[in-house]
Amino acid sequence: MSDWNTQVIEDFRANGGQVGGQFAGAPVVLLHHVGRSSGREYVVPLMYLPEASDPATVYVFASKGGAPSHPDWFTNLLAAGTAVVEIGTETYPVSVRELTGPDRDAVYAEQASRFPGFAEYEQKTAGVRTIPVVALTRS
Repeated sequence: MSDWNTQVIEDFRANGGQVGGQFAGAPVVLLHHVGRSSGREYVVPLMYLPEASDPATVYVFASKGGAPSHPDWFTNLLAAGTAVVEIGTETYPVSVRELTGPDRDAVYAEQASRFPGFAEYEQKTAGVRTIPVVALTRS
């Protein structure tokens, strides 16, 4: 996975925030976060959904491809409460807030309608876990 992420990150930075492969045409953010135990900085590429009414906010989804457990970056974000993102050619700090209940459901449904793979991830995790949705707001 690390080599795959490295390739996507390099592609993102070489092309002003645009990537090819399975992310071609999708909005991608590079999420910088610090490991809650290791203290190391990590960078992961994620698809995001912009908030229509607030250009300072984007949503990311802790889908982990429909795996039964949350991705490490999600737990790291909640522990830190802040992160840094790269969107396009901009890099800036963000605050972190997990969405719950109807707010989470509405945002996830919108992402799944735009990118059907997210509906598949939700089917894979049904009865095991609810895929978290995280709001990243420019701080």
